Amino acid sequence: MKELFILRGLPGSGKSTVAETLTNSVAICCADDYFINDRGQYIFDKGKIGDAHRYCKEKVKYLMNNDIERIVVSNTSTTDSELQPYFDLAKINDYRVYSLIVENRSNTTNIHNVPEETLNKMKQRFSIKL
Repeated sequence: MKELFILRGLPGSGKSTVAETLTNSVAICCADDYFINDRGQYIFDKGKIGDAHRYCKEKVKYLMNNDIERIVVSNTSTTDSELQPYFDLAKINDYRVYSLIVENRSNTTNIHNVPEETLNKMKQRFSIKL
């Protein structure tokens, strides 16, 4: 059975750590990776967030086309519309989907220094479908 794990949560919740636990780094897809330059530095550009998410979806599609058995998507994914493309890809490629919410129960800070105002906006739009 091929599996797609979608890790959702606010910045700093531990999504990347959980992703590493679930699979090797080859099968982890994260929009943040788009902002890492050749020197390994994270340089966020809000104007390129759409490109970053397209990059992530294309990587998932590539991995699925190559029958990678376990793929992990690690993004904030606060709304259903952000999740739907991955559900669609999973259905087309016969992957079982697990959507997991990662909480920051340790009160750690996010490594990308996302401002508190932005975190609060993300919290307000976070939708959960049980």
